[in-house]
Amino acid sequence: MIPEFAVLGHPNEGKSSVVSTLTEDDQIKVSPIPGETSVSRDYTVTIDGQDIIRFVDTPGFQVPRQTLAWFKAFDGDQAEIVVRFMDTFKNDPFFADECELLSPLSRGAGIIYVVDGSRPVRGDDLAEMEILRLTGLPRMAIINSKTEEKDYTLDWKLEFRKHFNSIRVFNSNTANFTERVKMLESLKAIDQEWENSLSRVIMAFKADWQKRNRLVTASMIQTIEKSLLFSISEPITPVSDPEKVKEKLNEKYQTHIKDLENKMFQQIRALFKHHLFEYRLSEYSVLKHDLFSKQTWELLGLTKEQLAAAGAIVGGTMGAVMDTAAAGITFGVFTVLGGVLGAGSALFGGKKITRKKRAGIRLGGDKLQLGPNKDLQFLYILIDRALIYYSHMINRPHGRRDSSTRPGNQDSKKKGYSTGFNAGQRNVCAKFFKALTGRSFIKDKKVISTFEELIENVLNEISRE
Repeated sequence: MIPEFAVLGHPNEGKSSVVSTLTEDDQIKVSPIPGETSVSRDYTVTIDGQDIIRFVDTPGFQVPRQTLAWFKAFDGDQAEIVVRFMDTFKNDPFFADECELLSPLSRGAGIIYVVDGSRPVRGDDLAEMEILRLTGLPRMAIINSKTEEKDYTLDWKLEFRKHFNSIRVFNSNTANFTERVKMLESLKAIDQEWENSLSRVIMAFKADWQKRNRLVTASMIQTIEKSLLFSISEPITPVSDPEKVKEKLNEKYQTHIKDLENKMFQQIRALFKHHLFEYRLSEYSVLKHDLFSKQTWELLGLTKEQLAAAGAIVGGTMGAVMDTAAAGITFGVFTVLGGVLGAGSALFGGKKITRKKRAGIRLGGDKLQLGPNKDLQFLYILIDRALIYYSHMINRPHGRRDSSTRPGNQDSKKKGYSTGFNAGQRNVCAKFFKALTGRSFIKDKKVISTFEELIENVLNEISRE
């Protein structure tokens, strides 16, 4: 038997939202309309093919005072009070909702009682609490504040201490992985007999999270490698218009890199079980800017000082910083002229090089090439966008239905994570870039594994924020 908990409460208190967040199931129907849940539904968390824990979403109490009157008058075996109530009223429509919500308790499920902490305690709430106390089952109370305008948390805690084994503030609209684990830790305290089984659940949750982070790391590195090494070329003939060829190459290049990034985003989204089609990033998200836009390159990546220091590891000078790429074709914001980095943030090169040059771009005798990308900053842009998207996914509770997101580092002009890397972390990234782009004469087999370790550690740090 796996641990099972019934999520109970008054209508429209956020029960379905709590279940959705705890089970990471964003397809559970969550509605502001009271009474949307009319029957009890089981939601089992499965990890690696094994059922781990079950939560039951129940209808809200409808006639708690009448139900309490029957509970108080019952003079039989208290261990059978729920079963006897259901047997007595199973065909009575007046108590239909109460029988439905109490059904998981008849098989010994633990109780998670949910209230909206933004409203005051009412008489019906006191009746509900007393009903649950009289069941004699292990029980926890959750204060799920749905708004920030009013807060009656202290009043709720005062009443809860009279009726429940454990109390926790748990906002299903903001709770991340850490909060969910803390919630499970609190459940351990409601009954000593459940400690071992819930400890195994917590271990499974943590191990699964680590597995997901390793998969995200692999997806990130694969995408970064493909993006940095990608190149595209177009034939040049005596009648070709070089400017149009470059525009066409630029468009194809950017589209391909964006497709790679979007596939990575979808993999991350799937790993963290966000399935709703209507999910959208907040309009304030840095990711709303195009990957190659000026805003992206201003807000993400390293500062000029950090980039200069990192460039010393890669070798050569970073050259001049321009607002547009070579020949006036907009490509990101950083264009490098001179030094070993060649023509720019996207290296325009040529095969069978002729003597003709135009705006610093060498035209080949038969083709014009765009890529591979030789700009170290591009590595950090890709890292930042992946980490920000990851942060959005892990910090968006599954019970939330609006477009709220959480930005990255907000302490400086730069909004990404890489600008907060220490010198050692930036060195790891630079060595990875150097090895990947063929600038390292001696291939260090540990470079990629060290970079993988760095990315996974950063993911773990973001998880704990």
